[in-house]
Amino acid sequence: MHFADQREPGIGVDWASMEPPADAVADAVVLALHEDLTPDGDVSAALVPDDAVADGVIASRAAGVLAGSSCATEAFAQVSPDIEVVWLRADGDRLAPGDVVATVRGPLGGVLTAERTALNFLGRLSGVASTTARWVEAAGAVDGLVRIWDTRKTTPGLRALERAAVRAGGGWNHRTNLSHWVMLKDNHLTGTDIASAVVSSRSLWPGRTVHVECETLDQVRESLEAGADALLLDNMTPASINMCVAV
Repeated sequence: MHFADQREPGIGVDWASMEPPADAVADAVVLALHEDLTPDGDVSAALVPDDAVADGVIASRAAGVLAGSSCATEAFAQVSPDIEVVWLRADGDRLAPGDVVATVRGPLGGVLTAERTALNFLGRLSGVASTTARWVEAAGAVDGLVRIWDTRKTTPGLRALERAAVRAGGGWNHRTNLSHWVMLKDNHLTGTDIASAVVSSRSLWPGRTVHVECETLDQVRESLEAGADALLLDNMTPASINMCVAV
């Protein structure tokens, strides 16, 4: 059994990069700022003198893993190109409480308008990275070969960003979209059997790996005999999983 890597058609993942695609970042920030800024703009920041300058830092409030720096930079940039953000730490870095991760300097009104959007992205994505890192650490303490994978159960519109945050936390990305790996779940197997579904998958999509969701030991055996590349053991106890691994 094996998992596909970046050479498989459709995956589109740079495993070495902690950064999400630039277009995904820009699009997400546009939508986020649209939630805050109506045609009337930021009526509170409008009271700030035009020549007022902000000179501040972004610091961590808790221990964790940094992610989302490109989104924060983009939020400030879309509000004002005169805002300069300098990152002192990179996505994937471990942080302690109080660590300064970036400096921000620019027009005070623009900084105040963009700061909540920037911090929302940092908080959300650093949270994903930090949680992933805890699972990676826990799994590694048991077996260094165990990998933590994500799923498609992402926040709508933020998949590329959250998947990058998973990588920042040391995790791995599962299928990117529905055209990626073949994933045969119970609903897909209605009216057919595992062996036939695997054969059909090989015929239709010869370049993609085939994953089968299994709920029983018999399904595990049938999937392996059919030549499935990977199995998803669904709702099994640790004891049942050990029996499946031993097959």
